Amino acid sequence: MFRPAALFIGLRYTRAKKRNHFISFISLMSMLGIALGILVLITVLSVMNGFDKEIKKRVFSMVPAMTVASVFNSLANWQEVETRLKKYPGITGVAPFVSAEVMLTNSGFVQPVMLMGILPNEEMGVTDLHNKMITGKLTDLKPHEFDIILGEDLANRLAANVGDKITVLTPQVSLSIAGVQPRLKRFKVTGIFRAGSGFGFDLAFAFIHLNDAQALLQMGNNVSALHASIQNIYAAGALTQKLSRELGPSARVSNWTDQFGEYFHAVALEKTMMFFILLLIIAVAAFNLICTLVMVVNEKEADIAILRTMGATPRMIMAVFIVQGAIIGVVGTLLGVIGGIALAKNVTTVVNAIQNIFHVQFISSSVYFIDYLPSSLEWGDVWRIGSAALILSLFATIYPAYRASRTEPVEALRYE
Repeated sequence: MFRPAALFIGLRYTRAKKRNHFISFISLMSMLGIALGILVLITVLSVMNGFDKEIKKRVFSMVPAMTVASVFNSLANWQEVETRLKKYPGITGVAPFVSAEVMLTNSGFVQPVMLMGILPNEEMGVTDLHNKMITGKLTDLKPHEFDIILGEDLANRLAANVGDKITVLTPQVSLSIAGVQPRLKRFKVTGIFRAGSGFGFDLAFAFIHLNDAQALLQMGNNVSALHASIQNIYAAGALTQKLSRELGPSARVSNWTDQFGEYFHAVALEKTMMFFILLLIIAVAAFNLICTLVMVVNEKEADIAILRTMGATPRMIMAVFIVQGAIIGVVGTLLGVIGGIALAKNVTTVVNAIQNIFHVQFISSSVYFIDYLPSSLEWGDVWRIGSAALILSLFATIYPAYRASRTEPVEALRYE
């Protein structure tokens, strides 16, 4: 018996007999089951990756990764801190800001917002606000001109357009002959931005120049805090701890995880759970493979007995059926991986085509933040899915192969 006999016989057993020309029906179903499970799993995880990236893009285009503030509610020496942060490894941009909750009024409409005083040129280094402008430019904010930039939803809520004058009411009050009166100031709308739906940035924020905010809120030369962008957003936690130690007890350093960490943790947990749930599809296909090989073993009992009488060892018999099962698993995995990659890369086009043909809308931006189905294929996911499918397929061959190796030639040939 020559050395590759187990491989040769295992390959031969994967072929069909008589009626089927290429592969037996049960083997084909096992192979397609594995391929379908892999295809679905790769596609679903790619879509979840796409949603994750789109949401992060929207969040981090408006929310800087880190914020450095003071326990005294305002930074007096912010220029020194800014210079120090710009030289810090891992920090790519720093920008001062003044923030306060105010009321905006126009044409009888009133809306509470977070008013942000910024330096336009420095703000470009920490957020993507300048690319979100649909009317006007971020650099249109000039010091002492008292201009304001509104979100699109906020402008619609206030019925305000570029060139209109709106009133800003602050929490501070002024003492006059008439008594205590709220501080208010008229601002001219010079721009409108659109950050997209989902997190309410377009309704919750308005931007003015830093100098105007300092004057309006009577902060002198102080600022509320400093925003900082970093190279690796996932290193924000470690960087926060290091900065907190180096800046001293008077500094209050926070990062994006304080505000959005639980949300993104939930997204990551959902992806992990989805992986294991959909992996059950491949597991079902693996059980189907066990049934297939058990049926093959029962059918080939006479062949096994003849091989045993010719000198084949139980180990070789095991190898024959392991080869057969491995071939089904490998081919099914390859088909699934190829199909999954192809579908994951084109799922957006496919879904858009279905929506256009049947005139339906599967994805609503009011629910999912975006109005299309995103997809981002990660090769790490493909590798894990393919490896898991191969391992399950190989494990599925062990019991049938062991059962075949225990076949007794005399018993198998008794009724032949």
